[in-house]
Amino acid sequence: MNLSYFIAKRISFKRTGGFTGTIHRIAVASIAIGLSILILSFLILGGFQEVVSNKVFSFTGHYQVHKFTSSNAYEDLPSSKNSNFYKNYQEYGFIGHVQEYAYKPGLLKGDEEVQGVLLKGISKDFDEEVFSYSLKSGRFIQFAEDGSASNEILLSSKIADKLRLKVGDKIIMYFVQDPPRYRRFDIVGVYETYLEDFDDKVILGDIQTIRNLNGWENDMVGGFEVFLKNPSQIDELEDELYGRIDYDLKIDKVTDKYIQIFDWLKLLNNNVYVFLGLILFVAAFNMVAILFILIMERTQMIGMLKAMGSTNRQIRRIFVWNGIRIIGRGLLIGNLIGLGICALQDWTKVIGLDPTNYYMSYVPIQWNWPIIISLNVLVLLVTTLVLFIPAMVISNVQPIKAIRFD
Repeated sequence: MNLSYFIAKRISFKRTGGFTGTIHRIAVASIAIGLSILILSFLILGGFQEVVSNKVFSFTGHYQVHKFTSSNAYEDLPSSKNSNFYKNYQEYGFIGHVQEYAYKPGLLKGDEEVQGVLLKGISKDFDEEVFSYSLKSGRFIQFAEDGSASNEILLSSKIADKLRLKVGDKIIMYFVQDPPRYRRFDIVGVYETYLEDFDDKVILGDIQTIRNLNGWENDMVGGFEVFLKNPSQIDELEDELYGRIDYDLKIDKVTDKYIQIFDWLKLLNNNVYVFLGLILFVAAFNMVAILFILIMERTQMIGMLKAMGSTNRQIRRIFVWNGIRIIGRGLLIGNLIGLGICALQDWTKVIGLDPTNYYMSYVPIQWNWPIIISLNVLVLLVTTLVLFIPAMVISNVQPIKAIRFD
């Protein structure tokens, strides 16, 4: 049997009481609390970034492919669905889905208010499943089987509240063009993303309506929204996608188009990394201080072991093993607390948020197991390495003085 490990077990807090047992419990608690806080921080941050990113991507895709234009107008020049890119995109392994779109600005007239909006034309290939998480009430647009324009639209809750509209109401939208035109729409659904870039101005309708207003052919669209199979590769795949599109098309990366949102999400990482450093420092400091205290309390034992022929290395390993046992219990309890709270929040959504400030109504959780495992390994490595700092004091302990130590 390993003598150092055997002695470490004998002096563990399960077999000792009083001061030593209290010190052990404080050490376990400090590790457990630190790890649970780190798990909560990273899983909540990941959930927050995922929810906000998905809301943007559900509206825009990961890339928008459209014609080159020198103006900043909301309307794009028409592209053809017969382009090589659209006909062959299924051959590109990194693309999961492509859907057509077109924009047209106009004015919505309520009973008392007028609101400038941007009609986004979509079709049957629009990913309803991804968008369904933002649908607050009503249903999605039903497109005509014969290809004629549907008069159904979706409004944001902000626009609906401002114009005092609800699902089932009818409304007129005016389009400023030559000659001016208008269309009467039926409101069939209300969405809510809590993101001002969309909720303040975008309504969803049939792209065929925009084709009819602009005099486009049935194969013409404003552009294509491209969804990747792996969104984390959005930066790496931009150049490859450029090589696949037609010469007269360009790419807008959504993370650049809405850079204010995604830069803000990246800044949140810095806060968590600072938090990680502080937690690791506190945990390491606690382990060093607690091991110093344990060595001081066991000075007589150290002297007796040295007098009986134990080497400094053997005695150091006793306290290192003792520290590892403390760390192990702390990690176990920390995981139970952190993952337990995350699971409870994920299932019940018991902790709510103000959506006007946080863009969601509850604290989200992202189950990122590589992050969880990495946090455990990092805490284990850092706290284990610092155990050797106080253990070095043992080499300076003289047996005669240690035995007399009181």
